[in-house]
Amino acid sequence: MFETLRRAFRLPELRNRILFTLMMFVVIRLGTYIPVPGIDRAAVAQLVGKGGFLGLLDLFSGGGIANFAIFSLSVLPYINASIIIELLGSVIPALEELRKEGGKEGQLKIAKYTRYLTLGLAVIESFGILAIFRSYLSSTGLFVKLLIVLSLTAGAYIVLWLGEVMTERGIGNGVSLIIFSGIVSRIPVGVAQAFSLTQAHSLSVIGLIGGILGAIVLLLLVLFAYEGERKVPVQYAKRIVGRKVYGGQSTYIPLKLVQAGVLPIIFASTVLMFPATVSQFWSTSWFYVNIAQPLTSSSTLPHNVVFFFLIIFFTYFYTEITYDPIKIADDLKKYGGYVPGVRPGEATAHYIKNVLDRIVLPTAIFLAFLAIVPNIAMRNQQISAFAFGGTSLLIIIGVALETVQEIEAYMMMRHYKGFMK
Repeated sequence: MFETLRRAFRLPELRNRILFTLMMFVVIRLGTYIPVPGIDRAAVAQLVGKGGFLGLLDLFSGGGIANFAIFSLSVLPYINASIIIELLGSVIPALEELRKEGGKEGQLKIAKYTRYLTLGLAVIESFGILAIFRSYLSSTGLFVKLLIVLSLTAGAYIVLWLGEVMTERGIGNGVSLIIFSGIVSRIPVGVAQAFSLTQAHSLSVIGLIGGILGAIVLLLLVLFAYEGERKVPVQYAKRIVGRKVYGGQSTYIPLKLVQAGVLPIIFASTVLMFPATVSQFWSTSWFYVNIAQPLTSSSTLPHNVVFFFLIIFFTYFYTEITYDPIKIADDLKKYGGYVPGVRPGEATAHYIKNVLDRIVLPTAIFLAFLAIVPNIAMRNQQISAFAFGGTSLLIIIGVALETVQEIEAYMMMRHYKGFMK
């Protein structure tokens, strides 16, 4: 990976994209330290430090919640809006048609609908954050409350815009990189906390070493999952045009074990946080106390069980909407290709779908286990599992690998000789 980055910096256009992305990281980090007025930030930081739902929310915002900054909501409203739009696309024919057959114009319309929904969810979640910290307000006046809601909503929309700019002018997926930067920024805090607990004998040295070794094993397993692929052989028939013979070569369709990348984990995490955010309006209700709050604590059984099945669901869901076996089979038939031993057309589509089902299910279960095992292992420790949990490591590794692969693809597209050697 480091060799790839070194070679990437030799290409001026790619170097500018990487530097632009790093500059955006700086802007986003600054936004997590610009405070929203009208609230006791010290009391907020103390409450967030206790972990639970607020700890998970603070992790995704890169410390924005603890600082009660304008970027406290980060990209969570956008992710929730994306999930809702994707789910609606499966039941509303018009959205499904826009997504599959609308082309670039259809994608632009879906992006516009997502932005509108993001704005609405940002307002709702801002009121939810206000309800959580209502006892820490410097004034109970309407002006202060509206100022906080407007600041948080504007911050969420600015983060969305920055993510889109990063995707367009930088390298990698902007939204994923924003989450990545927020999680990475909390790791030094978690490391310092772990060493302080070790010195205070609240955490044993053996436990600390075991955690480090466990993280290394988790890293290797995730790398194996993300790099693995199933190769479907494809043979192209020979065609004679004049005196020349075309086709006849053998190739394959690479089906990645992790088709959807890190998105199912991000989606599953945000879905778990959304009920608790909304139910803060009724913080003493039965729903909040018995359902929403336990779902946001990584040490509870309900959280890990629901998180497990959500990862499996979103892995299948995202693979289904991004990988169309029928289209692949039609393209193969159109260009004279076929899978050896399988009839072209419908039989090929059925074969590819069966292959996808066989690799997606075990991979989804594997990733789900990796996400919940560290949470269970660290449930009795006095250190937050968020910074070192399976969710954080899976997101960090997944986003890093996807970004490096995009850099490599960019260099190959530009015929960078230093990389091709």
